Amino acid sequence: MKYFYTLCILATTLLLGSCNSSELIENWKNPDIETFEAQKVLVLAMTSDVKNRELFEKRLVEKLQEKGVNAYNSAAFFNSEFTSRPRTEEELDNLEREMLTEGYDAILVSKVLGAEDKVTLVQSYRNWDKRFNGFEDDYYTSQNIYVEDERVEKFTVYHAESALYCICPTKDREIIWKGSIDVTEPDSDRKAIKDYINLLVWVLEEQDVLVLSQID
Repeated sequence: MKYFYTLCILATTLLLGSCNSSELIENWKNPDIETFEAQKVLVLAMTSDVKNRELFEKRLVEKLQEKGVNAYNSAAFFNSEFTSRPRTEEELDNLEREMLTEGYDAILVSKVLGAEDKVTLVQSYRNWDKRFNGFEDDYYTSQNIYVEDERVEKFTVYHAESALYCICPTKDREIIWKGSIDVTEPDSDRKAIKDYINLLVWVLEEQDVLVLSQID
């Protein structure tokens, strides 16, 4: 099973590598879930660069809406005041409850983790096997991203991860899908964001999570 998983990643990488600068590095889907369709999904980008955070969310929301997904950016819940200091697990649990009240049943989180060289990349991949119980755990351990310096702009390789979490009221709040994507030597931040989003949405559709494949 492990070898099949690796071959799938390599095949996808080769297929998409010639199309743009983005490359799928890791791709994991909850084995207990065949398909997942959200009624209302919140799109959250975690990075210290506010301008690119807003641009990423705007473009991803537009792309998902084009695919028929009821998606919204995070401004209502994750404004500058909320990200100005670390939040406790209790505060994040209350936030999830507020999302449920507002009709959200899923959240798509994307984190930018820059890397200058392969040594740093290998170190970041070592954390791949860390499993989060849900969005609350992921956000709690990653929120330092908001206060880091903007050195990511200097990197020739953008290493980023996205994860889709269910926050459904009738079931455990669990991870549905997780993927890791590299964008190498982009011409600009806008190009990097465009390439990342295109690949992200393609993978979600291939996995039948959030963006469901259309069957003729």
